[in-house]
Amino acid sequence: MEVLELARWQFGITTVYHFLMVPLTIGLSILVAAVQTRWVRTGELRHLKMTKFWGKLLLVNFAMGVVTGIVQEFQFGMNWSAYSRFVGDVFGAPLAMEGLVAFFVESTFLGLWIFGWDRLPKKVHLACAWAFSLATMASAYFILAANSWMQHPVGVTFENGKPTMNSIWAVLTNNTALAAIPHTLAGAFSVAAAFLVGIGGWHLWRRRGHADVWRASVRLGGWVGVAAFAVLAFTGDAQGKLMFEQQPMKMASAEALCHTEQPASFSIIAIGDVSGANCEDVKTFNVPALLSFLAHNDFSTEVEGVENLVTEYQARYGTNYPDDPALGSLAGKPIDYVPNLPVTYWGFRMMIGFGAVSAGIGVLALWLTRRDRIPGSRWFPWLVLGGVATPFLGNSAGWIFTEMGRQPFVVAPNPSGVDGVWMFTAQAVSKVTTGEVWTSLIALTLVYAALGVVELYLMRKYIRGGVEAVMPPEKQDSDKPDGDALAFAY
Repeated sequence: MEVLELARWQFGITTVYHFLMVPLTIGLSILVAAVQTRWVRTGELRHLKMTKFWGKLLLVNFAMGVVTGIVQEFQFGMNWSAYSRFVGDVFGAPLAMEGLVAFFVESTFLGLWIFGWDRLPKKVHLACAWAFSLATMASAYFILAANSWMQHPVGVTFENGKPTMNSIWAVLTNNTALAAIPHTLAGAFSVAAAFLVGIGGWHLWRRRGHADVWRASVRLGGWVGVAAFAVLAFTGDAQGKLMFEQQPMKMASAEALCHTEQPASFSIIAIGDVSGANCEDVKTFNVPALLSFLAHNDFSTEVEGVENLVTEYQARYGTNYPDDPALGSLAGKPIDYVPNLPVTYWGFRMMIGFGAVSAGIGVLALWLTRRDRIPGSRWFPWLVLGGVATPFLGNSAGWIFTEMGRQPFVVAPNPSGVDGVWMFTAQAVSKVTTGEVWTSLIALTLVYAALGVVELYLMRKYIRGGVEAVMPPEKQDSDKPDGDALAFAY
């Protein structure tokens, strides 16, 4: 394996791993703040117990997310220094904003929330919960704005062979970012919802006390999951239409649409090998004209296929890589503009499919827990616990599709934007040896595996411990009100 392939594997492994923590942190922090708000307003003990239990799991996940996220910043200098020099003038601002939000607002108010339960007034303590919860969303906003610029460069001029930012506002309000942000946040709420349904449903099925806590958790997760899937469908449609305009090759690859069609059918599932750019051996079950509607809101318009787009890309961006020694074996070689079709085609369907399954489990959980019912079927805990994995898999599949579908570009060209602002992935890697990349790849993979064991151990410990693991015993001889006696057990 060459440096380019190894570097891509390393970034892919660490990024997908890190993103397992991110959506759970974002979605769960908001839900914990909402439940605490309910407790402050009503004084109901079950909401305090829910806040403490889910808050404990949030903290474990948050810590792991911070540890794994720090590595992402360093990778820009490790294996992707050429990329960093190219985008540095643009990425500096949003990444600095994200760093300020993450390490000052989030950490400060999270610390106050952890240690302020029996020290701060209830409403001030609640404000801390909302401050760090909303800060996680703001942090995600800046990261997504930076990523969206890679998908659709705006707000720059091309000077001295690199983009120079002339409008931070254009970068932050990029239409690609405005479509990606609500879609990503909805995915985060889908993850948190499935987490509540799975763990709450398992505890409820066990019938070992605190049924009010677990039933309320399942109901909250079910409703949030259904709402999140509705938002995902709406925002996903908006994203798809933008991608047909900005990265038509990505969407043609997502459909394995190798030949231009008018109207174009939507492929539900393919039978055969979709890896070939001509798709001659592939048979699909289609919905007639649906792809034309998804692309252009019209059931009769034309949608270009992979083969036609290759010709357009070659005319616009060249047929061969520059004859630059820094490109290694790719120097002067023909450019392959077709992404990995199996990854894009099946990744797109896994994203949608796992999201739908997660929402379906949420609906079923709502039905089975209606009118104070407690599910007793043996398959119920296995179903809801298995359902926890579905939005995680859907989120990961969606990001893999998004990033792999952009290849061979690391900064995709804006078809109607600034000429020259694009970068091939092969041009972005550092001048390092395969041995150096192998060393960091193996080291980070082992460290991340160890962190995974730690997280699973802590999660399992506190999940199995239930409410008792996070609630201290009440002080029977205390003159203080019950709410003050229940100090936060961290």
